[in-house]
Amino acid sequence: QKTMRLLPALGKKATQKVAIADHDGILTCFGIKKGEAVPVFKTLPGQKIARMDLGGAVGTPQEKIFVCSGSQVRGFTKKGKQFLTFEANLTESINAMHVSGADLFVCASYIYNHYCDCKDQDYYLSGDKINDITCLSSENLTHLIPVLACQDRVLRVLQRSELAYDIEIPGPPSVLELYKDNGEEILYGTTDGKIGLVEIGERSAATKWEIDNDKKKGGILCIDTYDIIGDGVNDILVGRDDGTVEVYGFDSSNEPTLRFEHVLSESVTSIQGGCVGKESYDEVLTYSFCISFHWRHNACPKAEAGPGDEVRMSKETQSKVEALRAELEQLQVKVLQGREQYQQTSQSSTAVSAVPVFSINDKFTLCQDDASYSLTLEVQTAIDNLLLQSDVPIDLLDVDKNSAVVSFSECDSEPNGNFLLATYRCQANTTRIELKVRSIEGQYGTLQAYITPRLQPKTCQVRQYQIKPLSLHQRTHSIDQDRPMNRLSLVGQFSFAEIHSWVVFCLPEVPEKTPAGESITFYFHNTFLGTQLEATYCKGEGHFKSDNISTISILSDVLSKEATKKKINLNISYDINDDSVSHTLKMIHPKLEYQLLLARKVQLIDALKELQVHEGNADFLIPEYRNILDESANLLDEYKKQPAHLERLYGMITDLFIDKFKFKGQNVKTKVSSLLEILDNYDLNLLLDFFNEA
Repeated sequence: QKTMRLLPALGKKATQKVAIADHDGILTCFGIKKGEAVPVFKTLPGQKIARMDLGGAVGTPQEKIFVCSGSQVRGFTKKGKQFLTFEANLTESINAMHVSGADLFVCASYIYNHYCDCKDQDYYLSGDKINDITCLSSENLTHLIPVLACQDRVLRVLQRSELAYDIEIPGPPSVLELYKDNGEEILYGTTDGKIGLVEIGERSAATKWEIDNDKKKGGILCIDTYDIIGDGVNDILVGRDDGTVEVYGFDSSNEPTLRFEHVLSESVTSIQGGCVGKESYDEVLTYSFCISFHWRHNACPKAEAGPGDEVRMSKETQSKVEALRAELEQLQVKVLQGREQYQQTSQSSTAVSAVPVFSINDKFTLCQDDASYSLTLEVQTAIDNLLLQSDVPIDLLDVDKNSAVVSFSECDSEPNGNFLLATYRCQANTTRIELKVRSIEGQYGTLQAYITPRLQPKTCQVRQYQIKPLSLHQRTHSIDQDRPMNRLSLVGQFSFAEIHSWVVFCLPEVPEKTPAGESITFYFHNTFLGTQLEATYCKGEGHFKSDNISTISILSDVLSKEATKKKINLNISYDINDDSVSHTLKMIHPKLEYQLLLARKVQLIDALKELQVHEGNADFLIPEYRNILDESANLLDEYKKQPAHLERLYGMITDLFIDKFKFKGQNVKTKVSSLLEILDNYDLNLLLDFFNEA
């Protein structure tokens, strides 16, 4: 992210130079002339460049280029001369940076540092991982205000080395961008695809607007502001990790409206608006995982197009295509020569096989909307196949964007611990694949992905993803304290770091680093059921509250097992609220009722279609059945996308029944068959009576 910038233009009509940085540690600056890239300078390879920013003296063009690699920051002039090498002396690599005049702001995973003229000024230790940083400066503010985007769905506003206040936002922020230079408004994008604008003051903040991700697009990786539409108001340019590029304009009510959308084949890591290829012609430049693209806005009023432009452009395009074909032929010849040379050397007695190195961009995130995990894998070259293996039961869900062919292998779960073996065979040019899986709470283990690209010799990389005991829980800012809550309390000879490591093992979205202070409280909600959890713990003591008995039961089992591994004796006590059982069943009720109705409708489709064919039409059917026929395609599609959904709900109710009586010291597994009979002829009141009478 943020490794491409457009340098300021030298004159009003001049085109802008492009600076890009990459994984090989190379900083490249080039311009565009007659559709061709003309290099300005290129640095030697080195350590991977994580971020880039532009700077310069306050009030002058920001044309100095700053890049960070590891814990080092380097500065270059627009001609490529290196004028700064600064070692930040951080124990971790810098992953976010902002430059403002003589001030340098850098962040590692949890640490923020401020330097002025390369001298240490301020330091702050964040409570969760820092994803990005920006800094506000305006006439209304008495000093620079750094703002940190943190993984726990919070923007932290700093005053020197102290936290001034924080702002809760609806998702984990991945990127920050100033809405206007020298302004007080900040745009944020989240990993779950939401965008918002926040006005920052010295003591408080106000949210101006938010855009939800209703269409389930990818997470936000980059944002820029530029008047690409040409109406005198800065538009918002957005790049997402699923390759979507968006332009938002503003209507008369100052509400953002989507004006343009385009989908690329790779995640968009940087986006900028400016004049690159032609004078006075506004363009959007994107930098993706492997390639950079640029295109023009067709309705740009600044463009001075003549009547012969279409013909001239088509000729230019034709000459470009011919040049590309010639270049492609040359590359194909080089590939054949290289392959022959490799075959000859590999058969010699002194041959040494070299494993080709390739980078993988992967993301494993919990989706709140459908309580599933999204696994996205992106490779620098085409993917040949992908093998998924899991030692814990999980369901694979359909993804519309995924064109790979999947095949399942039989696996024996008993001796080998294999619950899933699935192979995805990808099409020729697939570099990005997106999958969705749904786990069962209480069953935890590891999901492994074996990625094999189309490279010679054949090689494979393995990625591992932890399925946690309470995998469907997501961090939230607060919970409803009025719900009937069950309590679990632990007391024992354990340190704050030890109990924190147990909570990290049990729950997602908890920072790996032990929090500062003597105690901590986290809030969670279950994305599938909507139940909630509060975790408060310190040295020697832990307290957990939930309106779902099964959540308490899972925590009790896992925490006891983890303590036993460390040979720590725990004093465990429970406070079970019987009202919470009916409360949880009522929360499950609408989901169960909907799934039962969907299953019944799907069962009727074949019979109704047969009747329709036999009678010649469906006019004789009652409106309910006619509606099922009309909606049959959608119903089948929805049912197909939710495999084992009904069985999952049955399992949750069964677990709730067993857990309720487990805390009372009763084993009711013999009554499970009676419970399943009631569920097959579902009625909420009968189910509540059964739970109370058993």
